[in-house]
Amino acid sequence: MSTTQSERLRGLLEPLVAARDLDLEEIEVTPAGKRRVLRIVVDSDDGVQLDECAELSREASQVLDDTDAMGGAPYTLEVTSPGADRPLTEPRHYRRAVGRLVKAQLHEGGELVARIIAVDDEGLDLEVPGVKGRKPTARRVAFAEIAKARVEIEFNRKQDKGRDDRAEQHDESQEEA
Repeated sequence: MSTTQSERLRGLLEPLVAARDLDLEEIEVTPAGKRRVLRIVVDSDDGVQLDECAELSREASQVLDDTDAMGGAPYTLEVTSPGADRPLTEPRHYRRAVGRLVKAQLHEGGELVARIIAVDDEGLDLEVPGVKGRKPTARRVAFAEIAKARVEIEFNRKQDKGRDDRAEQHDESQEEA
């Protein structure tokens, strides 16, 4: 996708996305046989619901049909939220991943796997898991130290004690009913 097409699409679509209190994370046009696929990736601090994607898709389709931003060739429009494997590149991405395990490559070399505890304008407060029975340790990492990072998918994550208590209370209340 040419820079001018990307800028034009962003200019058309960003107001629609912002009106829904969403962030426009990515616009991508890729060939798919005789057609093209226009993928619009949106996100928010509260996540994105399927209904929001559907409504935004209808609005974006109308705006794109009313302009020649996509040219005359046919295309398929997809509005989606970012996948779990997307890179963390903006402070808001890290903020949305608080409580999650991340894997970061550092500029100085080395790799760090840790849980995000808090995020501010300068960086992250992390909890580095203990090794061989040792307790986890706290670590502060500035955004400038991170070369790249992404969320690590956890299939068997141990829940926080407070979450377990709430789940047990919820289960007990269902049994009484």
